[in-house]
Amino acid sequence: MNNQLLSTKLKELRKIHSYTQDYVASVLGVARQTYSHYETGKRTPNSEVLFVLAGLYNISVEDLMQLTMDIDRNIFYDAPAPTKSSEDLAGFLEYFGNPAIQKKFQHFSNIEKELLYYFNKLSESDKREIIEFTKIKTHKTQ
Repeated sequence: MNNQLLSTKLKELRKIHSYTQDYVASVLGVARQTYSHYETGKRTPNSEVLFVLAGLYNISVEDLMQLTMDIDRNIFYDAPAPTKSSEDLAGFLEYFGNPAIQKKFQHFSNIEKELLYYFNKLSESDKREIIEFTKIKTHKTQ
């Protein structure tokens, strides 16, 4: 991945969507200066940041990483309708963006956080079913 092309693409995408660096940095959970370094090429975003950026701009990670999108600055781009996965991502980011939640789950892996996020959306009976299923799966692997 060419870091200079990526930094240019990030800046163009941000401007097309009329986002500020502060806004994008807050979505990523990083300082504005860190995000600014992504746009200047001083730093390269890690894969998790690339995933969130792709979700923010509603493009595939492949398009963002391979830089396959051509952006015409003279054309106004309508944002595509949010997909279920982008709504899930937004909900996930909002939930774990809460400082109280962040502190509570700071030592959890991303997969554990994802499991808890969706588990909390289930009814009590569905939660019981999941727990029973997990017990069965645990006993089978031992």
